[in-house]
Amino acid sequence: MFYKLHLADPGQSTVESIVLDPQLADLFAIVKGARNGFTYGAKIRFPHALVMVFLFRSGTLREKLKLVLKATFQHARNLATFAIIYKTALLVLRNTSPEGKESSPHTFLAGLVGGYMVFGRGIQSSVNQQIVIYVFARVVLALARLSVQRGGAIPRELRERVTNNAWPVFAALSWASVMWLYRWQPETLQPSLKSSMKYMYAPAHSFLLFLNRSRHTLSSRICLCQDADALTLPHTDI
Repeated sequence: MFYKLHLADPGQSTVESIVLDPQLADLFAIVKGARNGFTYGAKIRFPHALVMVFLFRSGTLREKLKLVLKATFQHARNLATFAIIYKTALLVLRNTSPEGKESSPHTFLAGLVGGYMVFGRGIQSSVNQQIVIYVFARVVLALARLSVQRGGAIPRELRERVTNNAWPVFAALSWASVMWLYRWQPETLQPSLKSSMKYMYAPAHSFLLFLNRSRHTLSSRICLCQDADALTLPHTDI
């Protein structure tokens, strides 16, 4: 029987031993979270920024591309930074707890620290505002669903009625509110939302104004032409 001897690459075995070392698992989890956060942020922001900038922003092609890349980098960087802070805080809380394991308050506190340091301090850009609003909307929906699912004191029939009718009411009130705000308090809306609303709904209003002005201009020109014809007509005595 013949045996084939495989000589292992010393460099490769060293890398594998480092990667598989249990003591470095937490460090690699932080690095992986940062990498995935940056990649996800870039994938999400780039197509959105590309469409929004080229539709609603003015400027040269170079300026528009610069805005797209700036927004993409900011989104990716912030998600990567949050992942680093969150996982690091979670690691510290877990290692300093008496039980030596992760608990529910640790997750909340780590998210609190990361959210404040990345998205809560200083003057926030529109990118950060959109990320926070995106998260907030889904948190509210999740908490509403959780309150219904764990509402032990709520009768079953009432719970089913709330579950079946909550979304239609929520959707109707959301659209009613945003249309009212756009029509009467547009300065309170987030800039990108206001731009989208203006793009969809302002042209109809502007078109009606254009028709009214055109009709008024045409009527004025007809009156002027009639007056001019009356002035130039020869007078004949019968």
